[in-house]
Amino acid sequence: MAVVPTCDLCDAHKGDTSGAFRVLPPVFQAYGGRAAFAGPVRTVKCFEDNTSVKALLEGPGNGQVLVVDGGASLRRALVGGNIAAAAAKNGWAGVVVDGCVRDVAELAEADVGIRALALMPLPTDRKQAGQVDVPVLVQGVPVRPGDWLVADADGIVILDKAPA
Repeated sequence: MAVVPTCDLCDAHKGDTSGAFRVLPPVFQAYGGRAAFAGPVRTVKCFEDNTSVKALLEGPGNGQVLVVDGGASLRRALVGGNIAAAAAKNGWAGVVVDGCVRDVAELAEADVGIRALALMPLPTDRKQAGQVDVPVLVQGVPVRPGDWLVADADGIVILDKAPA
């Protein structure tokens, strides 16, 4: 599926005040093998524990994008090379992490889009599952399961449904 450029989406929705169109702040770095990606959103809310992130990405992705509300923590990596490889193998379009990732060379080889705040080599402890498919706030922007996410080199936008 072709990804509609985020700049075109912003031009088309620049007057939207309904909240159906949202733009994430420009704080995310690209790490995955796909430069652009789009798909319906699934969510995980967790803090320094990637139990639920790993479980979801090791299952069928069906072209979806996982949005991880990691509380913007810069202390632990929520996605690494093994999880990214599993996401690519299982058909996930992308992962957006409001937190850190690790294994930068392996992330770049995975055929999946990955955006995160930063790199951190320290892994998480797996002690407590996060909340899955709940509304989350990513950098203050609401993201809901079933929303549509589009990411490219210019940024990341969230729509309440797939772009026409």
